[in-house]
Amino acid sequence: MNFLHWDMHAGPENVIRVTLDRQANVLLMDDSNFSSYRNGQSHRYFGGLAKRSPVSLVPPHGGHWHVVVDLGGYAGTVHAGVSIV
Repeated sequence: MNFLHWDMHAGPENVIRVTLDRQANVLLMDDSNFSSYRNGQSHRYFGGLAKRSPVSLVPPHGGHWHVVVDLGGYAGTVHAGVSIV
């Protein structure tokens, strides 16, 4: 499975902004769910299919978060950037 990954500390006072050069899945996960995602297991996330850029995500609580960008199994590449605003 190919994906782009960023990890960061953020909370509900932050907005995580993700810029994309094409349609892609943008997922925000905690440590446990990111581990499950990497292992192909059931996982929970905030976000989903992003058809427009930028995407803004707000973590529901403070902590360590993982932002993942993937193409959902489709061929191709995606370029993305992540910032906290």
